[in-house]
Amino acid sequence: MTALHGFLPPLTPRGTSALVPNLPWYYSGTLLTVEYLTDPANVRAILPDDIELAPDRPGAVAIIWADWQSCSEGGLELLDPIRSQYLEAFVVVRCSYQGEVYSRCVAIWVTKDFAMGRGWFQGYPKKLGSVHVTRIFSRGKASPRLEAGARLGASLAAYDHRLASALVTLREPSEGNGFVNGHRMLHNRFMPSISQGQGLSMDQLIAMGGVDADLGQAWRGDAELSLADSPWDELHSILPVDEILGGYYREVGVTFAGGDLIADRSRTV
Repeated sequence: MTALHGFLPPLTPRGTSALVPNLPWYYSGTLLTVEYLTDPANVRAILPDDIELAPDRPGAVAIIWADWQSCSEGGLELLDPIRSQYLEAFVVVRCSYQGEVYSRCVAIWVTKDFAMGRGWFQGYPKKLGSVHVTRIFSRGKASPRLEAGARLGASLAAYDHRLASALVTLREPSEGNGFVNGHRMLHNRFMPSISQGQGLSMDQLIAMGGVDADLGQAWRGDAELSLADSPWDELHSILPVDEILGGYYREVGVTFAGGDLIADRSRTV
């Protein structure tokens, strides 16, 4: 009998058709971040009951536009760029579990199916969307430079509805690119039982983070941000903006090689 291979479906004898390749996964790209404050009650409402608010600035939120190039071991995807390049916009809050502070992604939209598959494996609530962000190049007149006064725009839409728009004006170099997305991620991985009324077949709380971080010079500046809802997505109504804290830009590289199982409440029958 022929063995079937692949990290995620579809599985085939050679494993070439798998939506997602085997770990590790390598990422290079840029992050445009806007941090803001909302009412802590809004953050509390989107956290599971057993996860608490962060003790410091519990209403802090970050929305991040990422322009990624990624690959698996050997880098074959880099030679077929449609399999390596994608964008995503994701919303992060901070939380606390058993006395430790984590970051947690509570909403995210991506532009490619393989990125969505990887995200579901990691506990990211990924959906397909339309994501755009200003790129910085060091030549020509069609690009800002990484310098004071540079203006970077970003947009997010899904199902043809605009959900977010941002404008960041860089002001000065910074030691980091914000504090909200600065911890290990704490996510829930779950899958409903195929039998109705039987709860969750998979119900796991996991923690994870990148390794081998290769970070460029971060910049900070002033930010503008507008959020909206659509008939199919909630963003403004869940985490409305009370006060803008600022914007950040940074070039980053990171490797994902797995995470840690914190709690497993999956059904065994």
